[in-house]
Amino acid sequence: MAFEGLQERLQGIFKKISGQGKLTESNMDDMLKEIRMALLEADVNFKVVKHFVNDVKEKALGQKVISSLTASQMVVKIVKEELVELFGKETQPINFATIGITTILMCGLNGSGKTTTSAKLAKMLKKQGKNPLLVAADIYRPAARDQLITLAKSIDVPCFTLENESAENIVLKAIELAKNSSYNVVIIDTAGRLQIDEQLMQELVNITNLTTINERMLVIDAMSGQDSVNVANAFNDKVNITGMIMTKLDSDARGGAALSIKYLTNIPIKFITSGEKVDDIEIFHPDRMADRIIGMGDILTLVENVQDKIDEKEAEKQAKKMMDGKFDLEDMLKQMEQMKKMGSLSKLIRFIPGMPKISEDDLAKGEKELKKTKAIIQSMTIEERRHPEILKASRKIRIAKGCAMQVSDVNSVLKKYEQMKDMMKQMKPYMNKYHK
Repeated sequence: MAFEGLQERLQGIFKKISGQGKLTESNMDDMLKEIRMALLEADVNFKVVKHFVNDVKEKALGQKVISSLTASQMVVKIVKEELVELFGKETQPINFATIGITTILMCGLNGSGKTTTSAKLAKMLKKQGKNPLLVAADIYRPAARDQLITLAKSIDVPCFTLENESAENIVLKAIELAKNSSYNVVIIDTAGRLQIDEQLMQELVNITNLTTINERMLVIDAMSGQDSVNVANAFNDKVNITGMIMTKLDSDARGGAALSIKYLTNIPIKFITSGEKVDDIEIFHPDRMADRIIGMGDILTLVENVQDKIDEKEAEKQAKKMMDGKFDLEDMLKQMEQMKKMGSLSKLIRFIPGMPKISEDDLAKGEKELKKTKAIIQSMTIEERRHPEILKASRKIRIAKGCAMQVSDVNSVLKKYEQMKDMMKQMKPYMNKYHK
């Protein structure tokens, strides 16, 4: 994951400083050297690093802060504040039109994830009650147009495109369609380009001159490193970029681009993406990202993800069954299906504060174990799921054969089920008290 290396380095620095009674000029300089190296290794621009370190030092030596916090608490507080500053302080919403259609122009380099991100943004806005129209305005790469059409179908959003037409004409006719229909957001996916390609850059300029563009979004690959600053400046000079979407934050990118780009270009990051699925997009919150980097997790985003992907009525029904002691294997299977909707374990864990680092092997084992449990329960009849007590030897043998596993695997699932039931019994007094 992006920022992983920086997160580990910073947590090590915080741990080391926690043994200090207070900060002095001497141990402060040692700490700042380590922070400087951590940021540089994360590919943060050297100008940004210099600014960051100077600000941390200035604030850390303020007597008001020192008197109210321990050394480690103070450092964590100040580093978080400075990270939030670099990211742009406040969450920047989409600039929706007060009347009529909101038009969003998506632009960026080849391979930045622009087409996929256009679909992700459309799905997010649809969930918010908007009625989006996707526009395939990349006339140079038929595969990009076909990809957007396929993605649009998967999220049940219309995609407008025309063959043998200029990008400018496609956009004009799409806007005309939106005006005569119920679409209130138009998302234009343009051709990927190099910032030095004058012809394609002029095409972007032409599109912005044709109609009112409310948002000119630059899609930036988190793996592009410090060059992303040059890319942002080049696009900004031509079309006045209003916001950025940072993609591929689930990669092993060091994260320096995200930390450098707002400070050096003054263009806010509005969204981030971290996966291939159309749901893998988030509103960018500077304070929450800072919390993730310093190891404090991001519970608010986790809660939002849960609310977005979990069926609340089904969850309440499951909770009531647990409290009434009527929890069966069918319910256990439904819970696993709900968990699957939330994404991989590795993505969930990064939101939880204080979670120790878990190896990829352990995560893979956990995912594998969930799949195995699901396969075993699905090999049972409805009656067996609802009445696990009838599962004797002959039935277990049939179930094991049905999912190509061993009877010992079936016994293991039943043991986990019994443990969950016992845990629910112990929690029942507390749950009853909570629901009163």
